[in-house]
Amino acid sequence: MSHSLENFDLYSVPSPSYIIDECQLEKNLQLLADVQQRSGAKVLLALKAFSFFDAAPLIMKYLSGTCASGPFEARLGREEYGGEVHTYAAAYRPQEIAEVLALSNHVVFNSFSQWKQHKAQALAAQKKRPELSFGLRINPEHSEGAAAIYDPCAPCSRMGITIDKFANEDLSGISGLHFHTLCEQDFEPLARTLDAIEARFSEILPQVQWVNFGGGHHITREDYQVEDLITRIKAFSQQHHVQVYLEPGEAIALNAGIFVCEVLDTVHNQMDLAILDASATCHMPDVLEMPYRPRITHAGEPNALGYTYRLGGPSCLSGDVIGDYSFSEPLQIGQRLMFEDMAIYTMVKNTTFNGIPLPAIVTTHTKTGETRIVKSFTYNDFKMRLS
Repeated sequence: MSHSLENFDLYSVPSPSYIIDECQLEKNLQLLADVQQRSGAKVLLALKAFSFFDAAPLIMKYLSGTCASGPFEARLGREEYGGEVHTYAAAYRPQEIAEVLALSNHVVFNSFSQWKQHKAQALAAQKKRPELSFGLRINPEHSEGAAAIYDPCAPCSRMGITIDKFANEDLSGISGLHFHTLCEQDFEPLARTLDAIEARFSEILPQVQWVNFGGGHHITREDYQVEDLITRIKAFSQQHHVQVYLEPGEAIALNAGIFVCEVLDTVHNQMDLAILDASATCHMPDVLEMPYRPRITHAGEPNALGYTYRLGGPSCLSGDVIGDYSFSEPLQIGQRLMFEDMAIYTMVKNTTFNGIPLPAIVTTHTKTGETRIVKSFTYNDFKMRLS
């Protein structure tokens, strides 16, 4: 697959490293800004996917703000990004709600119980900051996700309020609704979700001023149905007289980063194996959690090319396996590999399990050729986490 960093010099940076392509990032942002402008929706960066705040000045040239999952992300959004800060958590700890209220423009509650627990404090904060608004996360009981671990509408889900729970509830103080049903999906799953919401929550929608469509929208993928999205947002906004919000995370940095690593050893045990200085469990955990097989530039499916290897990390976890790949030539110790689309849900999730060092973080500008090491990590980053 051809991509903007296909010809990047893998030996010009430390190994392992995450490399962020500022040009592709800006291209994504420009597309999202166009959606924002033509649809009337406001687009927020989901920090849970990409909290690389070195890029905040670029991101905020195009977007309306950030969405957070708690006080730490809300603080990062407020301090480094500006714009609107929207915060949602499945439950807020009593000792953190004051900070969340102080940092946020919208605070979304996951249950009527949470709303009632914090309502008095929330309304008192709103008196001091009239721009502060409160919403409820709804569960439309409509599943679109292929992977159960990412399906917020699965049976027994803790995420959101089903329509039956709204009976006899007082919605005073509530200004909006929030839902999230998608994961790396195109427009049609969103359209079906909106159909379900309009059918089930028809009596609730006239009582709110905004609706947040959550994340999981793959808007910057080349074949995404952008025009259909814009048309539906405009129709939904006009019909229900609401401000629409979108919270993409992956779409913002989609294909805007790679992960560079190095072959440490090759061995044979019924098949050829390569041990990398890259770990699935430490550096790209969604490979194991989702699970999925990331792309490697110039590599193929098993047996498609002449030499097939199972790639694994240096940790003691037997299952620290990235996947099986084929190459046109045998892998050599010291050879660098390029994993594609590695800006999202990697840096935010990585760990130092087994004392494995964190990868460096690098930015590059593919038009000017300027490359900059933003951050490198040392022993102290490992040591100071736990004591």
